[in-house]
Parts: sequence; C-alpha cells; structure tokens
Amino acid sequence: MADGATAATFLAVIGGASLLAVTARRLRPSDRLPSLEGWALADRSLGTGWIWLLLGGTMFTAYTFTAIPGLAYGNGAPAFFAVPYTVIMCPLAFVLLGRLWTVARRHGYITVADFVRGRYGSPPLALVVALTGILATMPYLALQLLGIRAVLAAGGVYPRGATGDLVMVALFAGLAVATYRHGLRAPTVISALKAVAVFVSLTAVTWLVLERFHGPGGVFDGAARRLGGPALLLTPAQQPAYATLALGSALALLMYPHVLTVGFAADGPRTLRRTTVALPAWIGLLAMFGFLGIAALAAGVRAPKGNAEAAVPMLVDRLMPGPLAGLVFGAITVGALVPAAVMSIAAATSFVRNVYVEYVHPTATPKRQVRIAKTVSLTAKVGAVAFVFGLRDQDAINLQLLGGVWILQIFPAVAVGLYTRWLHPRALLAGWGAGMLAGTFLVVRQGFSPIVPLGSGAPAVYAGLLALALNLLVAVATTPVLARLGVPRGADLTDLPARLTVRRRPETGANNP
Repeated sequence: MADGATAATFLAVIGGASLLAVTARRLRPSDRLPSLEGWALADRSLGTGWIWLLLGGTMFTAYTFTAIPGLAYGNGAPAFFAVPYTVIMCPLAFVLLGRLWTVARRHGYITVADFVRGRYGSPPLALVVALTGILATMPYLALQLLGIRAVLAAGGVYPRGATGDLVMVALFAGLAVATYRHGLRAPTVISALKAVAVFVSLTAVTWLVLERFHGPGGVFDGAARRLGGPALLLTPAQQPAYATLALGSALALLMYPHVLTVGFAADGPRTLRRTTVALPAWIGLLAMFGFLGIAALAAGVRAPKGNAEAAVPMLVDRLMPGPLAGLVFGAITVGALVPAAVMSIAAATSFVRNVYVEYVHPTATPKRQVRIAKTVSLTAKVGAVAFVFGLRDQDAINLQLLGGVWILQIFPAVAVGLYTRWLHPRALLAGWGAGMLAGTFLVVRQGFSPIVPLGSGAPAVYAGLLALALNLLVAVATTPVLARLGVPRGADLTDLPARLTVRRRPETGANNP
C-alpha cells in the first residue's frame, strides 16, 4: 500500500480537478439559449491555448501513457512506433482539420457524419460513419478506466475488492456530473491541470532516472543487457509492421469522434493550424513515457506477468518520495478524465444528430437535443464502468484494437471526401463493408493481434491498413460501374469542389492544389 503522503498528494490532484470542473460554467456565455453546439462544442469559441491543451489532452490518453511504456518494457524498440505515428498525424491534422472546420462552421455541422451527409447526400453513409465512430469509441472510453486502475493498483493507491471499485465509481461520478452540466467546457478546464501535472511529474521522474543511471546511455545499456540484445533496434522482420502500424494509426486517430469534436470546437482554422504546429510538445511527452519503460527494464522492475503497463508506476513508486509519486499517479488519473469526458460527449452528439434527429425525432428542438445528449453522455460513462467491471481487461483491450481497425474504414468518406466527390456514396458503403469485414476477420484470426502476416514467410503488417486498402479498392472499382448503370447520387450541399483540381500559378509556374 502507498504511504499517507502519496495518497494525500493523489487526492489533492483529484480534488483540484474537481474544483476546476466546477469553474467550467465561467466559460459559458449566460445570454445564450441551450443548443447542442453550445454544449458539445463550447459554441466553437476555444482559442489556440485551450485547443492545444484540450487536443493534446484528448489525443494522449492515460492508457497511452501506460500502454506505450509497458510495450517498451516488454518489447523494446517496437513500442516507439507511437512517436512516428503522432509525428505523421500532425501534418495530416494541419491539412484536414482546418478545411473540415470551415465547412462545418459554414453549414452548422456538429459531427463528422453531418459533413458526410451534406457532402454525399446519403443518409445511410452518414449513419454508418456515425455508428462506426460510436462503436470504436466505447471500448476506448472503457480503456481510460482500465488505465486508471492499472496505474493506481501498481502504485498501491487502489484498494482491493469492492472498496477499489467504489473509488473508481466516485472518480468517474464527479466527471460525469461536470460533463452533464457544462459539456465540453468541463474537460477543457481540466485539461489545463492535466498538462501542468503531467509535464511537471514526468520531468521529475525523468530527471531522477537520468541521475540514477548517469545519463541515457546507462539506461539503454542496462535495458539491452536485460533484453539480451539492443533495446532500441528493429529487426528487419519488424520493420514492415512498425511502418504500417505507424501510418495506419496516424490515419485512424484523426477519424475518432473525440478528436474531431475538439477540432470543431476551435474558433477558426488558423487556431487549428497553430495548434497542430505546437502538438510536438505532447509528442515529446509520449517519447519520454516510452523512455521510462526502457528505464523500468534497466532498473530491474519486475512487473506482474501479463501486466507490463504496471512497470512505470512501479518504477515511480521505487524512485520517488511519496508526495511526488502521488503527483504522478494523480496526473495520470486526470489524464484519463479529459479524454473520457470528450469521448462521451462525442458519442452522445453523434447519436443525437445522426440517429435520434435523423431517424427518430426530426423536429426535436435544440433544448431537447441537448437534454438527450446529456442523458446519452451519462449512459455512455455508466456503460464504460460496467464494461470494465464486467469483462476481463484483455477483452476490453482486444475490442479497442478492433476499434482502431474499424474507425480507419471511414477515412475514404471523410478525408478523401474533403477534396473530391468522385467516389460514389454507394461505392463508399460497399468499401466500408468490405473493410470492416476483412479487418475484423484478420484481427480475430490472429488472436486479436492487429499485426497480421501477409503470407507464409512474408512480413507482418497492420491489419487496419490492409482493410483500408481493400476498402479503397472496392470503392474505386465500384464507382465507374455505378456511374455506368446510372445510379443517382445525392445532392452536395458543402460548396466544396467535386473534383481534386490543380491550379497553376502564372507567376511561378508552380502547381498549387
């Protein structure tokens, strides 16, 4: 068990997060009527600082900060695929988020499925985009709770049995109430505490590690001895898996509803571009967490079998005095609360806009839409808690791995649709179905591993990218067939160009897409 100082510091951090959540009402204009845009997107009013805090706090979750160092602890170099994948994600976000925000603001779109509905005039395509997002988000939401439980249990802050479960419910209850009342503004203010707590605590842990091992060289040498070889070298057989996992994960991350919800909440495309330029600071944070996984290996930490994500919390408990250890555990816990809140808001908003209003109650007033969204958001959190307590940890992780493969299948409809409408909506539906079936089959056949071999003796690659390739192939091959058969398309309401065009600048002769 943790000592009193660790528990006191941990509770102080959680108490600070709760107090900040209460202040979220100050970000809300008092003279505006209730609206889904106001609750879910903070009236699209967040500036660069808030968006940087919220986007980083949403993308880099508590489970990321435990799973990546856990993978580094168990496997060494392959864990660092997370660094290039987030680096790849930044220029993609720079290009896509601003363009998507502009269209969404002009037409009042709140979800990415709203954009697909307007771009292709296809309610079925918009429905599958919304449902895929919700389906992929729910296990991801549950994993935030698993991340909290793993960290606190390893640090001795999580009581065993029913008492620990009640602690988990209490932590989530405060978040649920704040989100219910204030919507996206609640995780926005908490994200400021997350950034400060995580950056400060991680800097302290890294400094202690470097002091103990006399620099990074000592860490890598110690880890190499325990792994029986270089800790940060990829074998030729691992390189295709590493590259495809990095690329596929970057494409998938930008399709998650919680990431796009934060993007829609910005006050303009320039804010989003400035934010994505500054996101590498969060990537550096992620790399440092991976480094701590290597340090735990070098320090001789013995994590329980099948629970490698406990390695860094055990390292923290060993190296740091009680108050600082409590700060680290509190920071990681708050790190789960921010993305969990945004995920529940994004799932609720997608359900209300693209299922409830579209198919159940088309004349629902804005006030009723907000009330339904609040209820669904609360239900999602309760479902996440039940999900964690009702399933084995590995089952939840397996479903989240599948969720990453699934969410990647809406990339053609969303990202490609921002630049060209050439693909027929029914062809996109066919491609989506093929990608979902193929991706699910490949992952399940490999025992829920997202890395699958191409064949006997062939290298292994990321299943999500294979499924996406099949998705695009089906969509591209089917579009001319549907056009020849005269299958009608829906109306395009977005004012975007129907085709990808290249303009030539007369003064330079350069091509400008």
